[in-house]
Amino acid sequence: MSSNEVIVVTGNNTLTGSVQVSGAKNSALKLIAASILGNGKSVIRNVPDISDISVMVQVLVALGAQVTRNDHYLTIDTHAVDKYDTPYELVSKMRASISILGPLIARFGRAHVAMPGGCQIGARKIDMHLKGLEALGVHFNVEHGFLKATTPDGLHGAEIFLDFPSVGATENLLMAAVCADGITRIENAAREPEIEDLAAMLQSMGARVSGAGTSTIEVEGVPFAHLHPCEHTTCGDRIEAGTFLAGGALTGGPVTVHGVNPNFLRMALMKLEAMGCTIETTPDSITVSRTTPLQALDIQTLPHPGFPTDLQAQFMLLCACAQGSSVITENVFENRFMFGAELRRMGAHITIEDHHALVEGNCTLQGAPVTSTDLRAGAALVLAGIVAEGQTVVHKIEHIDRGYEHFTEKLNSLGACVKRVKMCD
Repeated sequence: MSSNEVIVVTGNNTLTGSVQVSGAKNSALKLIAASILGNGKSVIRNVPDISDISVMVQVLVALGAQVTRNDHYLTIDTHAVDKYDTPYELVSKMRASISILGPLIARFGRAHVAMPGGCQIGARKIDMHLKGLEALGVHFNVEHGFLKATTPDGLHGAEIFLDFPSVGATENLLMAAVCADGITRIENAAREPEIEDLAAMLQSMGARVSGAGTSTIEVEGVPFAHLHPCEHTTCGDRIEAGTFLAGGALTGGPVTVHGVNPNFLRMALMKLEAMGCTIETTPDSITVSRTTPLQALDIQTLPHPGFPTDLQAQFMLLCACAQGSSVITENVFENRFMFGAELRRMGAHITIEDHHALVEGNCTLQGAPVTSTDLRAGAALVLAGIVAEGQTVVHKIEHIDRGYEHFTEKLNSLGACVKRVKMCD
């Protein structure tokens, strides 16, 4: 991937057929971090080939791990991991790298981790991570942009109540708690499917975890020496699936996504039906189709099982093409409406007020040069180009490469006219 590449979309209002969903980015990243707890050779299957995964792999290699990829299999040998400090040049690229903190603390009783970077969709502070870890016995100092964690009296179980069901905080606390002395109870824990996936891998490694997927997770700590490597298959990416389903709803489809549990997208599927789409499911596939005009509706993003913030941009696009006025309320990330300004460049009628977006439907989108403001916005802009008149050029597609594997190829297999082009300096 080159930073001077763009995606050029020629609008043809066509997406139909079936597509295989990759492994979940938001799960695989944390599974890779968790492999540090295995102290040996673990195999993680169904790992997407995307840039965020490459960064996390480089973080583990910098710590001393040996990592090999064979297609969508990662083999991670963490036996020789002997470092607990992570390089700034890697960690600053991706916010999810903060998830290395919990496993390092569990393994070494200490960690030096650069303050995280990532996409610009909100502050996403790590206060809850630190407060929860402090309850487990971790002491923190911040020096020159690095978090320095120590456990002078060891890790011990605790009762932790999260102010907000943060996915990242839940994951870090879960991975640290598996080696804490005693029982840890995390209340108001995140309930995302990716949490369940992480807990399943930890259990395969010998950890004692119960309640993952509910608001209360309980962990009975075991000594690090009792943990062992494992093999695990990453769950399907519900956000990638939701993106292609939004595309099918936009054009009428039918579009079928394979490799995802429909229960992961229950709220999004309900909203698609409310907009006039027909939904059909099997245990691991979802089909969307539409023969009548899209209908307006209101959406509020909330932690799982509420409507996912990672599908907000895709559904804002649907609302812009629907009959009537819609209101979208963003309750998770304060800067996620930056996408609206780019969609307005294509002819959408969107008014932003604080954390609400009023979307006037019935617009006719026109191709235009636009810029990805974050990962999901970039994908939504490509979908917008598919139903727009003329040609759309999407810039800063490195955002898209962070989370979508072979995105243009998959869209073209569904009949779209999309290509990556290198721009001259």
